[in-house]
Amino acid sequence: MDRIEPMTLFGYEKLQVELKNLKEIKRPQTVKDIEEALEHGDLKENAEYHAAKEQQRLIDGRLIELAELLGCAKIIDPSELEHTRISFGSTIVLCDLDTDEELTYTIVGGCESNPNMGLISFNSPLAKQLIGKEEDDEVKIILPNAVKEYEVQEVKYQEIVFECH
Repeated sequence: MDRIEPMTLFGYEKLQVELKNLKEIKRPQTVKDIEEALEHGDLKENAEYHAAKEQQRLIDGRLIELAELLGCAKIIDPSELEHTRISFGSTIVLCDLDTDEELTYTIVGGCESNPNMGLISFNSPLAKQLIGKEEDDEVKIILPNAVKEYEVQEVKYQEIVFECH
């Protein structure tokens, strides 16, 4: 089965910028760093060389990861989806039935998630258990360290703010 990675245009462009930066700036600089470190001689005791090689390995790994993500990306415009049920791009207001605390989350792509801003990945345990629910549904959410009960108070689409300005 082919993997599909839903994301907004914002997330897709963010990944493209990171890929370009790694390919055109960071990796060439790391190659230069390796060449300079080689000029210092003995590789066994050459910390600069080993650090640059490790940096190159990390960059190459991230380049592979980005290529895979972009290759299976499916750009979705959440404003075009119906949000009567929780889906990708939905903003959800939940009420914790134990504490009456209100929580607001928006379901986004994995590369766009930022829990501190209420942006949760569609692959997160919370989002997976919320998708398909609608207003007034009570849901028991099984999280890694707890079981919580919520009432879905509101499901809507609102413009997603990905970054603080």
